[in-house]
Amino acid sequence: MMLDIINHAALGLVAIAFLFPFFWMVSNAVRSNVEVTAIPARILPEVFEWGNFAAAWTQLPFGRFFLNSAVIAVCVTAITVVVSCLSGYAFARLKFKGRETLLIGYIGTLMVPPLMLIIPLFLIVNKLNLVNTFAGVILPISFGTFGAFLMRQFFLSIPMELEEAARIDGASRLRILVSIIVPLSMPAIGLLSLFTFIGQWNNFLWPLIVMTGADNATLPVGLTLFQTQQGTQWNYLMAGATLSMLPGIVLAIILQKLIYNSIALNAGMGGR
Repeated sequence: MMLDIINHAALGLVAIAFLFPFFWMVSNAVRSNVEVTAIPARILPEVFEWGNFAAAWTQLPFGRFFLNSAVIAVCVTAITVVVSCLSGYAFARLKFKGRETLLIGYIGTLMVPPLMLIIPLFLIVNKLNLVNTFAGVILPISFGTFGAFLMRQFFLSIPMELEEAARIDGASRLRILVSIIVPLSMPAIGLLSLFTFIGQWNNFLWPLIVMTGADNATLPVGLTLFQTQQGTQWNYLMAGATLSMLPGIVLAIILQKLIYNSIALNAGMGGR
């Protein structure tokens, strides 16, 4: 009993440590800018400025920032999931000469720091006249290695007997992938979708390099516009950052249920 209390207390302390930065962001989002920079700092604001959220939304074209981020994050996620399922299935099920060598080289690209690819990717995008376009932001970052490796590993755990039965019935490889493999792989697809969406929703450097102008800015880039020569509007910046977290939180809640339900379904099928 005492051990359980200690474990729960330790987990509670860890949770508080991880959640405190988010609490501090929300706390600063409902203060005046003077109180944000006041010393000593207060845990809770003296006066709650709930209007900061509306002011942050109207002071800058926040709706446009949301739309730009949503278009990029959704498109990158959709392309990544499709390409990862196709390539993961090829590496897991198809037998062709040089497959293992190609797989090793493919996985080896994970060790390349992403920052080293910024200049080559920008030169390619510029050569194709895709600078300051959504295609220039979306396409170069939609074909990552992690998703293909994740889906390959999950596909390997699916019994071959299911595919063999479908092949006997005359199903093609693509039909097997779409009708059998993908529905059984929803936990991995949900996890990949969540990681990809949140990663691109919070992506700052690549949209900053490719896109120019406030109309094309994404949320992370748009939030920097609260930093002006007259100073930084910290309360509006924190309010905008709080608003930008909401889609990721909602998606995490939705996909969490999907992943858990899919795992329970797969476990039940395995038990039978």
